[in-house]
Amino acid sequence: NSIWVSTDHDEIEKVAKQFGARVHRRSPEVSQDSSTSLEAIREFLNHHHEVDIVGNIQATSPCLHPSDLIKVADMIQKEGFDSVFSVVRRHQFRWSEVKKGDNKMTEPQNLNPAKRYRRQDWPGELYENGSFYFAKRHLIEKGYLQGGKMAYYEMRAEHSVDIDIDIDWPIAEQRVLSFGYFGKEPLKEVKLLVCSIDGCLTDGRIYVTEDQKQMVSYDYRDIVGVDLLKKRGIQVRFISERDCSKTLSAMQLGCVAEVNTTNKLQVLEDWQKDMGLSWKEVAYLGNEESDVECLKKAGMSGVPADACAVAQKAAGYICRSNGGCGAVREFAEHIFLLLEKVNSARKQ
Repeated sequence: NSIWVSTDHDEIEKVAKQFGARVHRRSPEVSQDSSTSLEAIREFLNHHHEVDIVGNIQATSPCLHPSDLIKVADMIQKEGFDSVFSVVRRHQFRWSEVKKGDNKMTEPQNLNPAKRYRRQDWPGELYENGSFYFAKRHLIEKGYLQGGKMAYYEMRAEHSVDIDIDIDWPIAEQRVLSFGYFGKEPLKEVKLLVCSIDGCLTDGRIYVTEDQKQMVSYDYRDIVGVDLLKKRGIQVRFISERDCSKTLSAMQLGCVAEVNTTNKLQVLEDWQKDMGLSWKEVAYLGNEESDVECLKKAGMSGVPADACAVAQKAAGYICRSNGGCGAVREFAEHIFLLLEKVNSARKQ
């Protein structure tokens, strides 16, 4: 019925509202480092007596899909469960812990070493993965997120990501790129990539020689990325606010370009309409404030790691590479991952 973000932080409140969520301002008492999710939820319920069921979605599980949440809501609303929580199936053998200095042997917990299962022959075990906890109001008021008539919801392994420590981040990033949620509309192949020249294809620097000639630098990996996109049938076009036609000519990319433009969005819209593409089929790589509206329009958007803050906020993907240092190639790889997802969905 409603989506809320619980926070005591002004910037988080601002971003939450931009994405259509409502905001509950946490009190200092439940905003400590030691505060629990349950404490924050109980405080929320004290201010919202109309709420009967709470779905607590953990921000540390970025691969969670809306379809999972819809099914869990039905389990509580239609099947009569009081609480439902997420689990994932794991195939891991457990052994008892032996403290250092103890003269004891470890013991198997869930296997017989003389008859070890092969992974494919063993159903495994269910573990909480922390993605979400749904519960009725009366349980939460008693201090429980799990209780009453309980049920688990088994998530697919590829959607089960829990960020606990820093080394979990790169794993989560790759899972999101491969299995993340891409919106309500059916996935479509990207057919056009538009790339800002200065700060994306190049590093944004202009070198001036003593005889007043200008030079820029670029990364050959990005040229390879452009070639790979073209080989996959994706058109690549470039755009710039300054006249850099000589630079593009020297690179010999063989791509359409619009330079010396004052309205990047208008150029992008003209290209999209001329090619008969939906916005889902357009990708955009930018790095400046002048790219923000294009980033918002495109079905897939990205920025180099050193893009300005407003461009980063508008983009769906932030490269690890800086502009002119492999960002185009990296964004190309990101597009290829989406194409793999589209092809997989078609086969299913």
